[in-house]
Order: sequence, then structure tokens, then C-alpha cells
Amino acid sequence: MPRVPVTPGATTPNDSSEVGHCMNGSVAIGHVTAVRGAVVDVEFDTGSLPPLNTALLVAWGPKPLVLEVHSHLDSRTVRAIALQRTSGLARGTQVHMTGTPITAPVGDAVLGRLLDVVGATRDRGASLPSDTPRRSIHAAPPALADEVATGAVFETGIKVIDLLAPLATGGKAAMFGGAGVGKTVLVMELIHAMVEKYQGISVFAGVGERSREGHELLTDMQRSDVLARTVLVYAQMNEPPGARWRVPMTALTIAESFRDQQHRNVLLLMDNVFRFVQAGSELSSLLGRLPSRVGYQPTLATEVAALQERIASVAGASVTAIQAVYVPADDFTDPAVTAISSHTDSIIMLSRSLAAQGFYPAIDPLASSSVLLDPLIVGEEHYRVAERVRETLARFKDLQDIIALLGVEELSASDRMLVKRARRLQRFLTQPFSVTEAFTGIPGSSVHRVDTFSGCRAILDGETDDWAENSLYMIGTLDEARRKDAAADAKAVAR
Repeated sequence: MPRVPVTPGATTPNDSSEVGHCMNGSVAIGHVTAVRGAVVDVEFDTGSLPPLNTALLVAWGPKPLVLEVHSHLDSRTVRAIALQRTSGLARGTQVHMTGTPITAPVGDAVLGRLLDVVGATRDRGASLPSDTPRRSIHAAPPALADEVATGAVFETGIKVIDLLAPLATGGKAAMFGGAGVGKTVLVMELIHAMVEKYQGISVFAGVGERSREGHELLTDMQRSDVLARTVLVYAQMNEPPGARWRVPMTALTIAESFRDQQHRNVLLLMDNVFRFVQAGSELSSLLGRLPSRVGYQPTLATEVAALQERIASVAGASVTAIQAVYVPADDFTDPAVTAISSHTDSIIMLSRSLAAQGFYPAIDPLASSSVLLDPLIVGEEHYRVAERVRETLARFKDLQDIIALLGVEELSASDRMLVKRARRLQRFLTQPFSVTEAFTGIPGSSVHRVDTFSGCRAILDGETDDWAENSLYMIGTLDEARRKDAAADAKAVAR
């Protein structure tokens, strides 16, 4: 079979030169035999087929179409997954075998840039330098002997997280919630709060993101001057499932490069991991597999594990992952949700009921948990306060049916006091965010962990029993609530 050079670099510089850079060389030629959405069958005349996960290049139209080999159908035909749109792709179109996997650009050149799944720049800036190093998006996780565990608390400045579901440096945390309960806002606030005081690299993977959300995040980072230490990797909601399925691998490859080659700590944020699972389910149907539980792909657990096990820390550098996970129909027993949660250290559950009552962030303090909430890690005092907060809120939840039927007056004196303090705790655990300041008019606040549990302890001990409940709503520290209550008293006296 004759071999010909491929020069996809002839396409527009900001769209496809990065794709062509990693795929130039002598390649065998095949042709398309079938197209089913994002799944393309390619037949080769040569006796040797490209290995699995090898990149193929379809030289058609203004941009090259990148395929990834998924399976071998027979001795001459492979089934591949398209990472860009296949509209207009006809049978007989030539396909070039590159002999290498899809690669992602890595190193300092990608800092401050917005990339797509194949590493092409999408921020309307200059193309990446031609000598930018690249790594395959497929890699084995670190050996178990090389991984290191850490008990260091990753302080976020968000009260309810730091108190009841602390995150681990080098750990994995997931935020679960249905539509419209604040997952993306919480992720954006974590980015805003972390990057300014966090001295490592931040890598953001937008999996199935809306165009509006991606644009808002990019412009917000540009305004706050934190983009220089951040890499954004996007596959938007309107892109093919192949792109949404592989974009977490691209982002993770960039994070691994900073961890392994530069020994720098990396903060990896992914929004939304459910879209990764959903893309895999779409591809599974197109590939003709029989569905598993609730219609998900039969390889659900394997695909989630292949992604999550690569998020690990090694000696000298850590990767701390914070992931948003959509919960379909608010069903927390959904197979995708349970598969993802089994790999996390901290689980943050968002509640639609709390969001409806105006308690933001709408984090359920009873359903959220963390392996770090241990007296040996967070300290005896923090642990005791957290347990008292949970007990008080749990008892308050048990009493709500009685209150709804009979009223608070029918409770015992001790239960009435507990209800009073639980309501104040609920309001104290709310917090204004910097990313919502334009909508609420309230400046965002970041609270140290010590101030959080000392404020909760004061509420539990009755120091705020005479304060108005509203003085504890949407504030940072207890001192702010004290000033707010004093101002309200002074205003009432003046009247």
C-alpha cells in the first residue's frame, strides 16, 4: 500500500494547525464505508490495522476530521468514533492512518488558553508554538506504590464545606445535584476563591457545558487576572458525543504533565462529569451494545474508573479534583451517580428543598460527608462542633412534621430552644458568593475554617439566642452578624 504525507496544517491556523502538528507524517490510506452519527467505519487495504485508540484523520472540508479507533470489525475494517461533526461525510472519503493516539499540548504554553478536545485553541488567540510538547490522552494511572495519601485539609473558604465535608489536598470531591440547584455557580466560586490564594495550576474541564457558561467563565477569569495560571479545556453541549467523552482525558493529560514533569500541584475542576457518562451512553447505543441498568452503557463502571483512577497524587506533587455531577430527576440512586461517588473522598449533596427556601449554597449538611471529618485530621474541637451541628439539624428535621401539624408552641422547652438554634445554624451556613455579586448586590466572602466552627459553636452555646434570625443570613463571620444585628436594633430604636 503506498504511503502519502498528510498536511492538515493547511487549514485555518487557529482551528486545526495544532491537530495537524501531532499527526503529520507518512500514513496508510483507507476509506469510509459507513457513517452512523458519531460512529464511522473505515476499511483499509493494507493487512495491518491501526491499534485501538489510534487517531485517524479524514482530510475533507476546511478542517480535518479526527477519528479514534474503537474496535476492529474484521481483518480490514475498523470502527472509529468521530470527535467532530460528521455532517456531509460520504462513503468513499479517504482516511489517513496516523499511527499515533490523539495527543494534547502540555507545558507552560497552554497556560491562559482555551483548548478543545484535540488541543486546538478556541479563544481566538494565536496558535500554540510549533515546538509545544504533546502527550497522548491515554495513560495508565500511577502505580499504587507510587501514589501518596495526604491528610491535609484543602480549605475552600465556604463554611458548610469546610465544616461538614472538608476537602483533601490531593483528593477527589464531587458535588451532586439536580438541575438548577447551583452546581456550576459553586464550581465557579471555588475557582474564584481558590486560584487567587492557591499557588498551583488550575485546569478546568468543561464537559457538555453551555456556550454561555463557558464564555462567562473565560471573561470572568480575564477580568480577575487569574487566567495566567489556568488552562480551560472545553467540549460544549452541541458538540458530538465523542468530544464530550474524551475531553476529560485531554484535561487530565495536561494536569498530569504539570504534576509529573514540573512537580507542581494541580487543581482539576470538572463540570459536568455526568455529561461524560451521558456521552458514553450515546456512543454505546450507536455502537450497537445492549444497554445495562436504566439504559446506561454496560461499560459504565469501567469508563468511570478509567477516568477517576488517573486522578492521583505522587511524591512531590498532587492533583486535587473537584467535580460537579448532575443528578437526573434528583435520583441519588442513579447508576451514574453511584458509580462516580464510589471514587470520591468528599461527597457534597445539593438540595432542591434548601434552594427553594433561599439557603445558598444549597448544600445538604446531613447528606454530605467526607473521610477527612475525623478528629485525627481536622482536630478534636472541629470534629465535636461538626457532630453537634449535625445532631441539632437532624433533630430539627425530625421535628418539622410536628411543627407543621401542631406548631412550635406544642414542643417541649428544650425542643423549642433546639429549633431556635437550628434555624440560626441554617442561616449562618449560608454565604454570599463573589460570582453572584452582580445579581445579589452582596459582596462575596471567604471564611477561614477556624471562624466557621467557632461561629457554629457560639450559636450552639446560645450566644445568638437574642439575635434576629435575619442577621445571620448571607453573612461571612459571626462578627458580621453581630454588626448587622446591632445596626438593626439601632434602626428599630430610632423609629
